[in-house]
Amino acid sequence: MIKILNCLNKKQQRNIELIINKRRNGNNINTSIVLKILKDIRRNKKKALLKYEKKFSYNTKLNPTKKEIKKSINSLDPKVKKAIDNAYNRIMKFHKLQKIKNIRLVDKYRNVIEYKNIPLKSVGIYVPANLPSTLLMNAIPAKIAGIKKIVLANPRLNKKLNPAVMYAAKKCGIHSIINVGGAQAIGSLAYIQKVDKIIGPGNDYVARAKKEVFGDVGIEGMIAGPSEVTLIADKKTDINQIATSLVAQSEHGENSQSILLINQKGLAKQVVNKIKRVIENLPRKKIIEKSLDKNGMIIISKSQKQIIELVNFISPEHLEVLTTNYKKLIKNIYNAGSIGLGKYSPVAASDYNVGTNHTLGTLGSAKFASGLNLNDFFKKISLFNLTKKGIEVIGKEAITLAKYENLHAHALSINSRIKGDN
Repeated sequence: MIKILNCLNKKQQRNIELIINKRRNGNNINTSIVLKILKDIRRNKKKALLKYEKKFSYNTKLNPTKKEIKKSINSLDPKVKKAIDNAYNRIMKFHKLQKIKNIRLVDKYRNVIEYKNIPLKSVGIYVPANLPSTLLMNAIPAKIAGIKKIVLANPRLNKKLNPAVMYAAKKCGIHSIINVGGAQAIGSLAYIQKVDKIIGPGNDYVARAKKEVFGDVGIEGMIAGPSEVTLIADKKTDINQIATSLVAQSEHGENSQSILLINQKGLAKQVVNKIKRVIENLPRKKIIEKSLDKNGMIIISKSQKQIIELVNFISPEHLEVLTTNYKKLIKNIYNAGSIGLGKYSPVAASDYNVGTNHTLGTLGSAKFASGLNLNDFFKKISLFNLTKKGIEVIGKEAITLAKYENLHAHALSINSRIKGDN
């Protein structure tokens, strides 16, 4: 069950930070297997891909037929279709507001300096087997950005397509689908489909494979690995809300992380007892128990100041602030992927149809990176066009700096424009 840890002094705080850092170093996956898979697919392409799909997923069908997709979509519950439609509209509406703006500066010498946003040509989206919401979160901003080629990698489950994912793919206008999972899916996107960038969350093997192919292709600026939530609560917070949010995050998988920060000791045992009751009849009870046992923490802090320090250290993917004074607390929190404020804002809702993106940084990457947004689908190119007068004026000082840096060929290049030499 979830651990209860005291954080009442600096020594205990450092110990907790060490525990969290240990988790960030990975969940003891076999990196050599990932490297072997990627190397094999790079060299032997589809032959290697099929080999690993057979081995790990017992799958021999790498691409769905149009007939198969249609049949799968037709089997989908109309209520699920409607929910996907409504989520699509909310996500689309919010992400359209993330306007990308080109920059143009003309100075008094008529020099023109520009910054242009150019959409990527192709993107690969990794979506775990049964998560249509993940496809919506990744494909909608790509669509808004104007990406011409979007490739979906979505593994089969029990050799079958997921109807909701197929419907979401149709909704988002995706025509290229590979039914592959794990590290081999990342290898395929990088070395067979040869996309410009790979996005989308996955397990530790997927996250590791994305790190390894970076450089050959782009990936998100953050680590989209096993899911995380941190909660801030107090004695006025509803115990059921605390317990259900911790449990909700834990059911993603046994490597998910759920942390509760409180400053009332008596609250911890109440939460533990409530969790036991909440999970009793849940279908994923065993996964939740493993997750909470492995990565779950209730941290009892000495003050709100320390709670804020811990949040900024943890830099969680998701943060829920369930206290009545959340407006005051949020002023000092600067490391988090997405934040739910107040008792009516559970992270679970943002996983689906609030409109914000749920592809967020994990393992502390919220310290230096944002969640998936429109900027992830653009390259930014600077352009400049100098006039004769412009190079004459700024060129002299550029030559001074070039000579200072002992780069005399730079000075010659600049001077050739000033003198008009060829």
